[in-house]
Amino acid sequence: MTIVFSHPGCLRHNMGEGHPERPARMDAVEQALQREGFDGRLVRRDAERAELDCIGLMHPQKYIDRIVASVPSSGITRLDADTCLSPGSLEAALRAVGAACSAVDAVVLGESKNAFCAVRPPGHHAETNQAMGFCIFNTVAIAAAYARRRHGVERVAVIDFDVHHGNGTQEMFWSDQNLFFASTHQMPLYPGTGSKSERGEFDNIVNC
Repeated sequence: MTIVFSHPGCLRHNMGEGHPERPARMDAVEQALQREGFDGRLVRRDAERAELDCIGLMHPQKYIDRIVASVPSSGITRLDADTCLSPGSLEAALRAVGAACSAVDAVVLGESKNAFCAVRPPGHHAETNQAMGFCIFNTVAIAAAYARRRHGVERVAVIDFDVHHGNGTQEMFWSDQNLFFASTHQMPLYPGTGSKSERGEFDNIVNC
């Protein structure tokens, strides 16, 4: 059994017309699950809304406050060249983090052997103090911290397979010997990080 966490609120994050990070990405995931006949093996659950304190496991309060204050009542606020906030973006980002933390709960407590989060916005480019690459909060890094804080998990490994390097997760894991990060990605390509020489303070980073 696989538990799938998602939420309609993730569809309300709007990066602007023509932006590649758009609600259709979640629609594509849903269509793939239906087409491949997974539904009989899936348990679907709505993602809970993470509290801001949970975001603080990996992002400082000043950064969180800046994001919250930047959410527009209408239109779009640009955080960097390709990352924007719309009125529904904070809700979407908190649902994404909530999904990841609920997935941790389900697996660690033995409810399921695995879990899948169909959410947006993505997270692996978001650094400690910087939104970038379509990412606002670093969802997977927060989930790793949550596993340690909530469940006493001593060591966490994150395997990132994406055409782009997960620079944000690498930055957050760099100096923690109990966090391991491995990334497979294309180079040269945005964001320009992820060379084999980037190994972390404790040889806890692997890029290939």
